[in-house]
Amino acid sequence: MLQWFKSTGSKACAQFIFAHGAGAGSDSEFMQTMAKLISQQGIDVALFDFQYMQIAKETGKRRPPDRAPKLLAYFAEVLAERQPELPLFIGGKSMGGRMASMLCTEQNIPKVSGVVAFGYPFHPPGKPEKLRTEHFADVPCPFLVLQGERDTFGNQQELAELEMVNPPEIKFLKDGDHSLKPRKKSGITEQENLQQAADYAAQFIMNLVAGDEQ
Repeated sequence: MLQWFKSTGSKACAQFIFAHGAGAGSDSEFMQTMAKLISQQGIDVALFDFQYMQIAKETGKRRPPDRAPKLLAYFAEVLAERQPELPLFIGGKSMGGRMASMLCTEQNIPKVSGVVAFGYPFHPPGKPEKLRTEHFADVPCPFLVLQGERDTFGNQQELAELEMVNPPEIKFLKDGDHSLKPRKKSGITEQENLQQAADYAAQFIMNLVAGDEQ
C-alpha cells in the first residue's frame, strides 16, 4: 500500500505519510520529487494512492475523487502501515493536505505529531466565499501550510485578509502557483521552490521531534 522513500545517509528521526491531490496520483512528478527531497533530510516518507486513483490507473480512465468520508477512512487504513517506533507526521498536496488536516481531528487514529499541506485548497478557484477551513479549530497538532504566492486556491493577499480560528502556520513560496511553480519572469526556478518547500517541511518536522525529546 505504501511506497517508502527511506531517509538517506542517516537513521530517520520521523516519518511523513504523504497523500496526493485530486487529479494526479503518488507517481506524479511533484509527489515523487517532494518525497525524495524530504527523505534526504533524515525523514522517512511514504506515498500511497487513494482507492479511486488506484481504479483510474487500472482502467486507464480518469475518475473524480471519492467523497471525504471514504478518503478519510482509507487514509486511516494506510496509517496502520506506519513505522510504530517513529514519530508520525501526515500531510499531502492540495486535497491530500486537506484530508490529512481533517484526519488528525478524528479520535480513532494513531497520535499525529504534525500536519504539512502543500498548496492547501482554502477555497475553489474563483470562489473565495466557499472556505474549507471550518475544521481548523479542531486540529490538535501543529499544522504547516506551504502555499504558492499566486495559488488560485488561496493566494497570499487573500490569506492575509482571511480570519481563521486556530490558523495554520503558512510559508509562502515565491511567485508559486498551486503546485508551487513560479513564472520564468520571477527569476526563481521551480526546483528552487520545491527545495525550499522541502526544507520548510523537514525543518518543521525536525523542530517538533527535537521539542518532544527535550
